[in-house]
Amino acid sequence: MRPDDLPQIRELNIFEGISDENFDELMRASFLQTFPAQMELIEEGEPADFLHIVVEGCVELFASTNGRESTMAMVYPVSSFILAAILRDAVYLMSARTNKKSRVLMIPAVSVREVFDKDPAFSKAMVMELANCYRGVIKEHKNLKLRTSVERLANRLLRYRQKQQSDQVTLPYDKKILASNLGMTPENLSRAFNTLKPYGVKVEGNKITLTDIEALATFAKPSKLIDDLAI
Repeated sequence: MRPDDLPQIRELNIFEGISDENFDELMRASFLQTFPAQMELIEEGEPADFLHIVVEGCVELFASTNGRESTMAMVYPVSSFILAAILRDAVYLMSARTNKKSRVLMIPAVSVREVFDKDPAFSKAMVMELANCYRGVIKEHKNLKLRTSVERLANRLLRYRQKQQSDQVTLPYDKKILASNLGMTPENLSRAFNTLKPYGVKVEGNKITLTDIEALATFAKPSKLIDDLAI
């Protein structure tokens, strides 16, 4: 960890209120590294040695079994993964790889647990991080259980529009990952895009133009209890 990196790291929400002494203890054995795209960071089933915090870029969490692989989540700054395994001193239930060039803070799991036990502000931040992760999982579970694949795609496009503040949205990653994240095959994703054409969805590679927002929203029926990340 370079000294000039510390002020930026100190300002992260996860360290809000932590004592300087305990922050220094966490940083002494930590690493802030830049990884290229498609670099595997952790492997499911392996012991959780580090708490990873995405500072820049994007990390894909994925899992595999019986020859099948699926994207579980995409992690953006500033978020951690996988905190539950760190606090339980358990194995990772998912693997992780960078989706693009990323800067990742790696804090030794042992240090995280030691500071968690003695610093109330840090332990509170950890609990809030776990709570946010849990609520995110519930929302994603509802999204998968209560919507058709086409409805999931429609709502995801509306979310991208809101985030990018434009009726022409750029997919943040390739369509194969988008399909997996939505619980679809690439072929089903292609058919879903075709189904949405009458609702003003025009596809040109990774660029999606939304020409009739009202029709798309009427079809998608977005729900705050699923789609609002702030709730």
